[in-house]
Amino acid sequence: MTTAKKVERTPEMPLMFIDHEAINKLAALLNETGLTEIEITEGDKSLRVTKSAPMVQAYQAAPQMAAAPAGAPVAAAPTAAIAAITPENHPGAVKSPMVGTAYLQADPSSPRFVTKGATVKAGDTLLIIEAMKVMNPIKAEKAGTVTHILIDDAQPVEFGQALVVIE
Repeated sequence: MTTAKKVERTPEMPLMFIDHEAINKLAALLNETGLTEIEITEGDKSLRVTKSAPMVQAYQAAPQMAAAPAGAPVAAAPTAAIAAITPENHPGAVKSPMVGTAYLQADPSSPRFVTKGATVKAGDTLLIIEAMKVMNPIKAEKAGTVTHILIDDAQPVEFGQALVVIE
């Protein structure tokens, strides 16, 4: 008969074993294959390695930074903290306040409420969302130019989905 002995964790004991070699091999595999995430599972343990996608092109130009004086230390910004601005996360994105079907025009024979490049005023109707047989106008919260229309006519939309970008 064997008895199990419960061992209390002390501050010197690691929380868990981390296989750095396995992590390095998985990271290399990510680079070789072009994947952004990989996970392996063995029994009740799993290991997931992810990497962020490279920043292809920022939506807005980054502000120009002054050159540091010669010999001055320059702190490197962490790449994970710098996120590319896309139409979906743009500060001028108009997001859906509800789930429903978005329409870009009042009816198929009518012109669209807005088009790309159109100038809008605060309160102008951008589109309508049908939810539970009720047509809900989605209005511009600010004046500006429509730079992106991110949906198609009669497309189902989710709560919080970016619909239009106004700059």
